[in-house]
Amino acid sequence: MRAALLAEMNAERESRHASILATDIATGAQRLIRDTEVDGDPLAPQLREQLRLGKSALVESGDSTYFLRVRVPTLRMVVIGAVHIAQGLTPIARLAGYDVTVIDPRSAFATPERFEDCEVIAQWPQDVFATRPVDRYTAMVVLSHVPDIDDEGIKAAFTGECFYVGALGSRKTNAARLERLRTQNVPEAALARIHAPVGLDIGAVGATEIAIAIIAEVIAARRQKPLRSEQGA
Repeated sequence: MRAALLAEMNAERESRHASILATDIATGAQRLIRDTEVDGDPLAPQLREQLRLGKSALVESGDSTYFLRVRVPTLRMVVIGAVHIAQGLTPIARLAGYDVTVIDPRSAFATPERFEDCEVIAQWPQDVFATRPVDRYTAMVVLSHVPDIDDEGIKAAFTGECFYVGALGSRKTNAARLERLRTQNVPEAALARIHAPVGLDIGAVGATEIAIAIIAEVIAARRQKPLRSEQGA
């Protein structure tokens, strides 16, 4: 690999951007494709699929064979609200490979003792995101049930183009949430991205089962795979 290509790949990784190095097996020719350039590339379908899976692979295109070396940033999950469900969710998310951060300005809840397995920040979300913005490889899960806390996480998720935005609460609670955000000029297209009530509808009861429903929905959103029941629709 040329040194310039390696430097470009490393720069993309340090910026938390995905990239793919495509190598023509027959000729050895290489080119770097950034995730923002995928749609305009001749290998676009294969590139999208490997980015979705986060895996390198050999692919065919016409008479040529390419090795796609995929680099995807480590997935992150930001949990707004250091509540009981968050205590169940954080270890499961870590097992699934996510770097997890819990944010809650209520210092009585946001303590290392209650969240031994992840980063805990006892600050207002808007203060945290001012210096630590989220990105396309982040799942945002808001659980505090306090509008002033949760809404800031949702707005940060829209700004950072998080791949998943989930919010705890009933349909009535979510309707009130949407109305609040509309008054803050949040576009309808962004509001439609909120998964609420958060988590797959598996009849979850209790904090641990709700946490399982949430991580299942996050994984489905990341892998962009419809449920079996939806595939036949």
